[in-house]
Amino acid sequence: MIITEDPLLLDDLLRLCAAAGAEPHVAHSVPEQSGTAWVAGRDGADEVVGAVGGAGSFGGDRGGAGRADRGAGPGGAAGVGWEAAPLVLVGDDAARRVRGAPRRDGVFLVGRDLDDPLVWQRAVEIGAEEVLWLPDAEGRLVDRIADVVEGAGRPALTVGVIGGSGGAGASTLACALAVRAAASGERTLLIDGDPLGGGMDVLLGGEGAEGLRWPDFAGSRGRVGGDALAESLPELHALRVLSWDRGDRVVVPPAAMRSVVAAARRRGGVVVVDLPRRVDEGVAEVLAQLDLVLLVVPGELRAVAAAGRVAAGVRMVARDVRVVVRGRLPGGLDAEEVAELLRVPLAGEVPLEVGLPGRVAEGETPGARSRGALARFCDGFWERASVSSGQGVTG
Repeated sequence: MIITEDPLLLDDLLRLCAAAGAEPHVAHSVPEQSGTAWVAGRDGADEVVGAVGGAGSFGGDRGGAGRADRGAGPGGAAGVGWEAAPLVLVGDDAARRVRGAPRRDGVFLVGRDLDDPLVWQRAVEIGAEEVLWLPDAEGRLVDRIADVVEGAGRPALTVGVIGGSGGAGASTLACALAVRAAASGERTLLIDGDPLGGGMDVLLGGEGAEGLRWPDFAGSRGRVGGDALAESLPELHALRVLSWDRGDRVVVPPAAMRSVVAAARRRGGVVVVDLPRRVDEGVAEVLAQLDLVLLVVPGELRAVAAAGRVAAGVRMVARDVRVVVRGRLPGGLDAEEVAELLRVPLAGEVPLEVGLPGRVAEGETPGARSRGALARFCDGFWERASVSSGQGVTG
């Protein structure tokens, strides 16, 4: 919902709504679910106005920004109320008329005059979450509107997996985590963040599957739609996967990496990202959006030494890093010792699964055997993650 009588501001807001794929309702005052609302008129007298018009109605032509369609009742498709609108953009010119409306989330005060010292007072009076100045905040506003269009709810529980040393089994664990999440009914997206890893689609047995790969997103700028992203990717084992192809290496700019991962998070459910050990600018953009990073380390001293260097780089960006110990070797270190040496909290230990490397080499998908040690670890991990995050991971 847009509330303003400023024709220039309205033009800008309608343009931004169009860019986000939204069809706004426009009013010059506060409509309610009942179809009427009390507002302060221009001369200070009370004024009763009707609810605004139907979906896609802008209350007349753009020259009549202050005119709202009248007479739509609460049950009609034509009406939208102050409390029902998912987002309310109040022009600074209309702040006085909105004062006294019921407090609610999702109200933004939009203005142009950076030098107006009273705008913050007006924002407090209407319960605005934020004051947005145009044109500087256009990108943020488009993102916020697009969130509403997509029906954005709780973001995905997003987990990165990174090897502490070569051959630690990080890609195998990332694949298994995604497979087990999808097997439990979660909306799942697996992202291959390592351009030199050979492709997660290969590990899933779908290198020939139709769909986009990372090089197709190299030119992405701005916002990527979460559902559109998922629908464009190969679907394997009931999950979507964004992988690298086998062509010449294409550099994906950090901004594109950030946009794609942000889109995956907005889609909700579960996102698993397989990460390279070297943290460059693009990987840092991904790490900053992860809820949790699992550092996979074999239980032996040399691997722990290498993992210490990897952990130092990851912890500079990631908010939560934990270690997963892959199988205790004869004469090696146990899981608690590895965690203590790295000074990283322990997420768990994956016992060695006899014959797993050979079966994966022959085409078995990691995590496909529900009774295997790897699958059991992954199932337990998601159960614990769901409880500790306070969100059911259900997409």
